[in-house]
Amino acid sequence: MRILPEVPLLDHNTLGSFLARRFEAQSEKLSDIPHPKELKDATKAAKRLAHAIHNGERIALVGDYDVDGVTSTAIVKRFFDLIPYPLITTIPNRFTDGYGVSKNVLERLDADVIFTVDNGINAIEAAVVCKERGIDLIITDHHTPGDIHPDAYAIVNPKQDDCPYPFKEICGAQVGWLLMGLLKQELNLTIDMRQFFPFLALAIIADVMPLVGINRAIVKTGLEMMSRTTLSPFVLIRDFLNRSNVSSEDIAFQIAPRINSAGRLEDASIALDFLLADTTEKAYHQFELLTALNNLRKETESQTTTEAMIHVNPNDSILVIAGNHWNEGVVGIVASRLVNHFQKPAIVLSIHNGIAKGSGRSIGNVDLYSLIKSQEHLLAKFGGHKMAAGLSMDENAVEAFRCGINEASKTLNPSDFIPHNEIIGELAHETINLQLLEILEQFEPYGEGNPRPRFLIREADVVAVKLFGSDQSHSRLELRPSQISSKTIELIAFRRTLACPEDKKISCSYTVNKNEWGGRVSIQLMMEQIF
Repeated sequence: MRILPEVPLLDHNTLGSFLARRFEAQSEKLSDIPHPKELKDATKAAKRLAHAIHNGERIALVGDYDVDGVTSTAIVKRFFDLIPYPLITTIPNRFTDGYGVSKNVLERLDADVIFTVDNGINAIEAAVVCKERGIDLIITDHHTPGDIHPDAYAIVNPKQDDCPYPFKEICGAQVGWLLMGLLKQELNLTIDMRQFFPFLALAIIADVMPLVGINRAIVKTGLEMMSRTTLSPFVLIRDFLNRSNVSSEDIAFQIAPRINSAGRLEDASIALDFLLADTTEKAYHQFELLTALNNLRKETESQTTTEAMIHVNPNDSILVIAGNHWNEGVVGIVASRLVNHFQKPAIVLSIHNGIAKGSGRSIGNVDLYSLIKSQEHLLAKFGGHKMAAGLSMDENAVEAFRCGINEASKTLNPSDFIPHNEIIGELAHETINLQLLEILEQFEPYGEGNPRPRFLIREADVVAVKLFGSDQSHSRLELRPSQISSKTIELIAFRRTLACPEDKKISCSYTVNKNEWGGRVSIQLMMEQIF
């Protein structure tokens, strides 16, 4: 039985004060977005693209197959359509091309200038090929650079050691957008760059960037614009959600997985066509395809997770699991499932033709990228950042990698492994009302760096547990938090089938959410962790 945390009893005022303290040191004004010229090589890159446009050169864009990469590609393609100027656009296929601006991708591109979004910082080989072919390669990325940088015409990445851009934790779409802002200046155009905020909000949330400072300002504005824009993809998103106001959680749990599913299971062009749709009919058609792929992704992911759980060594600090012919597109999600279950970082690898390739997810303050880098002598490729990374190695190196990364993790402070899901307090029954929702809404959007507040229910009486959903896979719990009150509250546990405990008592954490359906607003309490 886990010891329950000691937390304060909160009322509306103390809750508001607690949440306000999260942002005391952060500026949240759009006017505080640093000028893109502060990004190293950004001005050089913008001038080269402007020169190419003035001289009618062929320009090609290489994106990535996750939400950030697809959205980055959509932003740049929409920008070039506004100029207007033809842009060769390609997103690598995970299964036939691999990640980023690879040799496969370069073979099918006939261009004078190639630039990347959300990839390329480790494209050493691609840079050599471009040099040989007389192509100027411009890299825009936000992933952690390796020790050796590609020999490219320009590299725009805030995480370069010598890049003065003050806000480092931005996503690939933001880097691409900032470069387009400079290109706009070079071409002396009057394009309003704020029109891309809904796309930026989508990418920032999906790529789990910290929702503080300028990220918070962009997402807040982007979500507001998402709720009223006439752009077809976002009209469709509003219709799908059946609500006027789109939240960060809607994006994270409903929309991003669908956009991601295209690149995970088939081809990211399906998602790109959705974000580029110029009619609601086109957006609807593409979204139907994405939803079907997402359903297939769920089935594949569930089966792979079940298999992976069998192979976990519970004594390891860093879980490393490999399986033959697992779908490469779902191993990252499976890693996330293992992190949630075991409360440890996890790396899941799929073995095909003697090569183990996969993804890792971290927890707390564990820098997964640095741990993986400590074993680079065993790796063919790797890249990513602190919380998520991709890697590949020879099948025969997997066991040595597992041992090596666990040995390297022994130098970490045990507190680094504590997940960032702090319970901030208990709420008296009478405070759970619409006024509470209003207080919580003041501090949205919630996400990385600004987690939705978690509250504790201590030793509540379980009045009833009911399963619901077409497959009875969700649970609804009726609880009486206090023996001196007859009033009960209802908690929802999605994708969990729960039974009534023998002693009919439960302690758990939960979040307070707004449920909006058919114009009616109600409070929904979402169960998180059972103690």
